[in-house]
Amino acid sequence: MTARPTAVAAVDLGASSGRVVRGVVTDDAVHVEEVHRFANGPVHQGGSLRWDVRGLHREVLEGLRLAGEVDSIGIDSWAVDYGLLDASGELLADPFCYRDSRTEGVTPAEGLYEVNGLQFQPFNTMFQLRAESLLPQASQLLLIPDLISYWLTGERGAEYTNATTTGLIDVRTGQWSPELTRDLPGLLPPLRHPGDPAGAFEGVPVTAVGSHDTASAVVAVPATNDRFAYISCGTWSLVGVELPEPVLTEESRAANFTNEGGVDGTIRYLRNVMGLWLLQECLRTWNARLEPLLREAATASGAVFDPNDPVFLPPGDMPARIERWCGKSLSPPEVVRSVLDSLALAHRDAVEDAQRLSGKEVEVVHVVGGGSQNELLCQLTADACGLPVVAGPAEATALGNVLVQARAVGAAHGTLTDLRELVRRSQPLRRYEPR
Repeated sequence: MTARPTAVAAVDLGASSGRVVRGVVTDDAVHVEEVHRFANGPVHQGGSLRWDVRGLHREVLEGLRLAGEVDSIGIDSWAVDYGLLDASGELLADPFCYRDSRTEGVTPAEGLYEVNGLQFQPFNTMFQLRAESLLPQASQLLLIPDLISYWLTGERGAEYTNATTTGLIDVRTGQWSPELTRDLPGLLPPLRHPGDPAGAFEGVPVTAVGSHDTASAVVAVPATNDRFAYISCGTWSLVGVELPEPVLTEESRAANFTNEGGVDGTIRYLRNVMGLWLLQECLRTWNARLEPLLREAATASGAVFDPNDPVFLPPGDMPARIERWCGKSLSPPEVVRSVLDSLALAHRDAVEDAQRLSGKEVEVVHVVGGGSQNELLCQLTADACGLPVVAGPAEATALGNVLVQARAVGAAHGTLTDLRELVRRSQPLRRYEPR
C-alpha cells in the first residue's frame, strides 16, 4: 500500500481575510489547496478599532476540521498586533487593530534604530504599549498567531520573525532587548523559531513557522540565486532584499528601512509601502469590482501621489483622500491608474534604495502574493524599476508556511534555496520585461 504524501495545514490570517490551506509535499513538488476562507477586518468597539480574534479562532477550528488528516499545523498572520492575558490565561480584551488612532503622534527614542533596526511605524507593538491602559492587569502578551496557537495547544511562546516587528528585539542578538523590555517584566514569552515544536492540537503537532506572513512569503520567492528583490504585495507592499546581517547605518534609518527577522537566520531588509489597501478601500467606497476598472485603467491617465502619506492609513473614503492629495477630480478608472502608477514608483524607489543601502545587486524583482495577479501593476513595476519582474506565486505565504512545516516533519530538506526550487517546479510564474 502506498504511503500517504505528507500533508500539513497552513493557517494564514490576513488583515482583510483569513484561510486554512491544506498543503501536500512530495520529493519534487508542493501543492496547496484552500479548504476554508473567511472574512476578516477591524471592527468598531467603543470608538476603537479592534479585531474579533475569538471569531477568527472559531473559523480556524472549522478550517482545521475541513483540512482532514494532516501531519502538522502552522499559523501565520499580520504583524505587530497582540492580545493581553490575565493571570489565569484569559484574554483581557479584543486586540486593537494597528490602524486605530491611539498611537498618533508617537515618536521614536534617540538611538532606537541602533538596537531594533526597525523602520519607524507608529503602530509597532512597542508604541502601542505606550497607549495600553490594560497593561497593569496583564500577565502576558501574545502576538496574534501566538495567541491562536496558545488557544489550540495551551502552550505559550513568541515566534521570532513576528517578534522582530514589535520593536522589542535586539536585532544584533536576536533576543528580547533587556534595555527595551525593562518595564515589561514577565510580559513577553520565550522565543521560538521557524521549525520549532509549538505544542499539539488534538494529537497533531503544531509547528512554529515564519509567523509574520511576509516571512513565510519570502520563503516561497522562486529565486534562482540571491541577486533578487522581492515585493510581497497584498494589503501592504513589503519591498526589499534578503540579507545575512542587518543594516544599521544612519542613512538606512533616514531612508525608513527596516531589518526584520527571516527564516533560517536571514534578515528581511525592506520598506513598507501602503499597498493594495488603497484599492481595497476604494472598491469598498464605490461598492465596485476591480476587474472592469482595471481594463479601463490600462488606458487611463492618472496622477502620482505618495502612497505612504499617513493620511491613507485609516479606513474610510479613500478616493476622496486621493483626489484631495492630487488636487483634482478623478474618475474611478483614473483613481485606479493613479494608485497603480504611484505604487509602481514607490516599488522602484524601495528597490533602488535597498540596493544602495545594502550594497546588494539586484537582477530581478519577484512579486509574490495577491498583487502578483494584477498584470497592470506588475508591468508598471517592471517599467519603473527597469528590471524584469517575475510574478507568482500568488499563494506565497501559504506555500512558505507549508514548506517550513514540511521540513520540520522530514518531508522537505535543505536550505531556502532547496525549498524555493520546489516552488519553481510546482507553481505557475509569469515574467514581465521592462518596456
